[in-house]
Amino acid sequence: MDMENVHLAEEEDDLYSGYNDYNPTFDSEVSYFNSCRVSPVIARVPMASSMGRPMTGAIQVRYMTCVISGSTFDPLGQSKGPAPPLEAKNEDTLDEKIKIMEKKVNDLIEESCMAHSLGASQLALEKAKEAGRKERALVRQREQSGSADHINLDLTYSVLFNLANQYENNDMYPEALNSYQVIVKNKMFSNAGRLKVNMANIYFKQKNYPKAIKFYRMALDQISNTHKEMRIKIMQNIGVVFVRMGQYSDAITSFEHIMSESPNLTVGYNLILCYYAIGDKERMKKAFQKLICVPLGIAEEDKYIPSNDDTHTNMVIEAIKNDQLHQMERERKALAEKFIMTAAKLIAPAIEPSFAAGFDWCVEMVKSSQYVELANDLEINKAITYLRQKDFNQAVQILKTFEKKDSRVKSAAATNLAALYSLENDYDQADRYADLAMNADRYNPAALINKGNTVFVKQDYEKAAEFYKEAFRNDSSCTEALYNLGLSYKKLNRLEEALDCFLKLHAILRNSAQVMYQVADLYELLEDPQQAIEWLMKLISVTPTDPKVLVKLGELYDSEGDKSQAFQHYYESFRYFPSNIDVIEWLGAYYIETQFCEKAIQYFERATLIQPTQVKWQLMVASCYRRSGNYQKALETYKDIHRKFPENVECLRFLVRLCTDMGLKEVQEYATKLKKVEKMKEIREQGTGTRGERLSAKIRSLPSSHEPYETSSQRELDAPYVDPLGPQMERPKSAARKWQEDDDFADEELGDDLLPE
Repeated sequence: MDMENVHLAEEEDDLYSGYNDYNPTFDSEVSYFNSCRVSPVIARVPMASSMGRPMTGAIQVRYMTCVISGSTFDPLGQSKGPAPPLEAKNEDTLDEKIKIMEKKVNDLIEESCMAHSLGASQLALEKAKEAGRKERALVRQREQSGSADHINLDLTYSVLFNLANQYENNDMYPEALNSYQVIVKNKMFSNAGRLKVNMANIYFKQKNYPKAIKFYRMALDQISNTHKEMRIKIMQNIGVVFVRMGQYSDAITSFEHIMSESPNLTVGYNLILCYYAIGDKERMKKAFQKLICVPLGIAEEDKYIPSNDDTHTNMVIEAIKNDQLHQMERERKALAEKFIMTAAKLIAPAIEPSFAAGFDWCVEMVKSSQYVELANDLEINKAITYLRQKDFNQAVQILKTFEKKDSRVKSAAATNLAALYSLENDYDQADRYADLAMNADRYNPAALINKGNTVFVKQDYEKAAEFYKEAFRNDSSCTEALYNLGLSYKKLNRLEEALDCFLKLHAILRNSAQVMYQVADLYELLEDPQQAIEWLMKLISVTPTDPKVLVKLGELYDSEGDKSQAFQHYYESFRYFPSNIDVIEWLGAYYIETQFCEKAIQYFERATLIQPTQVKWQLMVASCYRRSGNYQKALETYKDIHRKFPENVECLRFLVRLCTDMGLKEVQEYATKLKKVEKMKEIREQGTGTRGERLSAKIRSLPSSHEPYETSSQRELDAPYVDPLGPQMERPKSAARKWQEDDDFADEELGDDLLPE
């Protein structure tokens, strides 16, 4: 029912007020309700006035909304036939149906918005699409009924706008742009041009910066000067797009206009960045001065000081001191301080010949502004800049000037000094300044950590743990304290408590490689290799190219007897760091054990390149050639080894045997050399056991037999060595057990016929 019908109905109610008393005389046993036109039924004929209304004292007239079943109501007996059927109100039925459809569309829009607010973006989009389908069905219904002029444009706008928003929230940018375009092009929607801002935002997300600029400017043309705040925000977006495009001059034009009309922190900071990008020193200074003059709009804290007399005021202050408004004010102040500090650190080296002079200028500007408390922080940052430049003396001088400042600044400066002296291994000074920082501010977690570190270095792990626990109690987000506490427990062999610390830390720092390694190491110490392997696998997912972690995994799999997995991780470690001798030795031994001596050769040859003065790697290469049946190559290798290490007994023994088997004439030569070397070795051993015995000059010139074998320009000496393929060959250092292999030559003694006469 439209508004016109509602008005008529109300007029009829007024006309017949007082005549609606109920008379049960005319009730029938069976009746039904029907939506029909209402017409008066007269019980007794009243005297009519000239206006057609009942007169005072006339008989009552009432509306009947029911029809009597089986007979027609006729109190005067004047009816000559059955009453005609009541006429149906089709128009009212259609209007009601349309209203129901409109309500359903509105409900779907509301459900879509609620779903988005709960994070269900896909469901929000589905609801928005369904609302669009039902709204189109509603339009068709109106067109078919001939009431197209009454189409609800507000509802159509709401449906399209919500659908565009949900497309954008689901990163379906082309579809969102199409929906916005339908609204913008429809002249019947007032103020639709503002939606070009939304379209520009989408182009910005797509990095289509020229189109973003175009649509921002089109939106700017659609908005009158009375909407100053909206125009400022659009111009700010235009400036940001110009920065992304590298057009700093155009960005500066936008930002300067905003700073002159309605300055704000973000624009002021961006303006400094643009001046820095083009290298304009003077304008950097001016922009910095403008930035520190931007009003924050924050109430003074003095207004909220409690009073001893007024209990009601104190209750109000207590209630509002941490409300949302105060939180917003603190966030705004923190943002301003962050912008100012970052801008000062950025421009200080650029605006003056030295960064120190630049910092001094910034400090002077800040001291005369509303951010006077930041001056001390800038001075500390100046000292930290000196530290980054390795100028420790200047840093120390600046930090020491804060010893007489207020407690907060004094604590910060002393904390930095303690850390600085710790890096220089001057733990006495570090301990002194850690105490100074704690005395200035006992609740400073960094000061407590530094104090704990100085105690940790002195191996007083119990006391160090107490300082770390206190630091963590003061600031539960201080991950350094929790990490160091875990290390302290580990040193104290309180492994379960250490594991608990690192597991808590892992919940905070999900991708910290150091934390995951500590957890794995603790599980290994707790003799739970499977858990250790599981955590190392997590660690590999974060740092897949760490060779030490791969080696550790290989060691654990090897100790568990899983040779294939151990080989895989050792091989991966070798790929990323091919100079680890332990890994090379393990891989070579693995191939020897699996009877692939040819493959082991390449690893031992690499070890020879890394440690050319260690004879054992070259002997391993020769042994691999011999075991693989390449005797000629083995002989050449042994001869080469003999040239480099002429007094190596093992090499000479293999040369004698190979020459004998191959029928070579050099056998007598090598046998003679072997005899001499063994005699020299015997004399050297006797000389070592008998003090005061005079040896020949030649023997005295040789180093003791217990010294490791190294090459020299004068003479190559032999060191005790067991052939890697012999019966006493040990597995590599990372292996869990020793292995032995039968060797053709290892246990053989030289016959008398092979020795020189």
